[in-house]
Amino acid sequence: MVLDPHRWLELRRYRALHDSGAMSLRQIAKETGLNRRTVTKYLSAQVPAAPPQRASGTRPRPRAVDGIAPLIDTMLRSEVLLKATVIHERLVQEYGIAINYQRIKIYLQEARPRIAEELGINPHELAGMHRRFEVVPGAQAQVDWGDEGRILAHLGIPKIYSFHMTLSYSRDPFCCFTTSQDLATFFDCHQRAFAHFGGVPMSIVYDRTMTVVRRHVAPGEAVPLHPEAVAFAGHYDFDPDVLAAYRPQGKGRVERQVAIVRDHVLAGRAFSSIEELDAAFTAWVPLRRAKVHGTHGEVIGLRAIRDHTALRPLPHTPYLVAQRHLRHVGKDCLVAFDANLYSVPARKVRPRQLVEIRATKSQIVIHSTVPDSGGDTLLAVHSRAVGRGARIVDERHWDGLPKGDTRRVTTGDVLPQPRREQAPADEDGPLRALLNRAAAARVEVGRRPLSVYDELTGTRPFTTNYPTKGAR
Repeated sequence: MVLDPHRWLELRRYRALHDSGAMSLRQIAKETGLNRRTVTKYLSAQVPAAPPQRASGTRPRPRAVDGIAPLIDTMLRSEVLLKATVIHERLVQEYGIAINYQRIKIYLQEARPRIAEELGINPHELAGMHRRFEVVPGAQAQVDWGDEGRILAHLGIPKIYSFHMTLSYSRDPFCCFTTSQDLATFFDCHQRAFAHFGGVPMSIVYDRTMTVVRRHVAPGEAVPLHPEAVAFAGHYDFDPDVLAAYRPQGKGRVERQVAIVRDHVLAGRAFSSIEELDAAFTAWVPLRRAKVHGTHGEVIGLRAIRDHTALRPLPHTPYLVAQRHLRHVGKDCLVAFDANLYSVPARKVRPRQLVEIRATKSQIVIHSTVPDSGGDTLLAVHSRAVGRGARIVDERHWDGLPKGDTRRVTTGDVLPQPRREQAPADEDGPLRALLNRAAAARVEVGRRPLSVYDELTGTRPFTTNYPTKGAR
């Protein structure tokens, strides 16, 4: 039997104890897990001065991970920082490969530097210091955005964002993907998160995003909240908690969740729609809830049950989130908003009139700033346009405006037919000739000397009568 060099070096540490009589060969064999005869052989006087070498004709024992090493390398090439837990999870769930997690972890110690060198990548990770805090069930959630970049650029979607809400007590996650971070989308994601958890936490932690904070203030001053954020929080009965500037550690639970979702759901995969992104997260949630969290030491799903039970109930009616903006009406009875045009009734507005736009995720509602005689301010309701450069027009809004369909032109070669009831009695008379340009050109006109006109104007006495052939 050839002893492994590492075991041989471990066994050498017991030589002094054996020589001094402090430990017997039986005790050393029990401590090292080796056979007593092996211990006797290597602790005898004939012990070699160097570690025993493997016989040249023997092959190294194959490892269980060697058969799937190319698959692991492929995963690393798509994302070199892919964690061992993620790789092990995907091997089990997607490929049905049952392998010990420690073997994956040991293999990555040599594979990751090799793949990183192959790709020319040198990753660095930094860690900060912060104070840890704990909360009771249902007391708090944390919210954050993630910028997922151009993962759907091949579909013409320039940027994808991920919205995250994490319950602080259990670390139970929610995530959905959007193409915008505007006010309506932000609070629509809240409503989806509340439905996912089955209730509303007592408080939600935010950073100083402009959808929550009206403006930035100096340190120590009270933060003015956005009016729509105040109304939304009042409707769902939770307290907005805004962090101090440049303190992401205050919502470290959701900051960590952004990275976990990126590693376990997005890394190394391709998607063809936002719906696929949402479905990938939904499919991963049971795996996350089955994990034992490294901080609180409990299964996330079991702890989430207590968290969900303590949440406040959802209101009977959802809050209608609306962005409010003032815009001017154009001369064409169109109002510009978000790079699109929407019509308003021509009979109710005037050019350059100021109107209020209330924009939800799916609708554009336009109100007058001054109520009419009946106290009504509503002017128009439209479906919200998708994209930019669209013109959404209700044709009824243009009733009464000139259409331009009564304008006509002619080359003069064709005589328009007069209406029968207005036709003159003598269709071949002088009036008919005047209406027809070609016929008028053939009318004979009397010719007179210029002296006749002098006599008519009084510059010369009228003395002679001249014949006027064909004159009228």
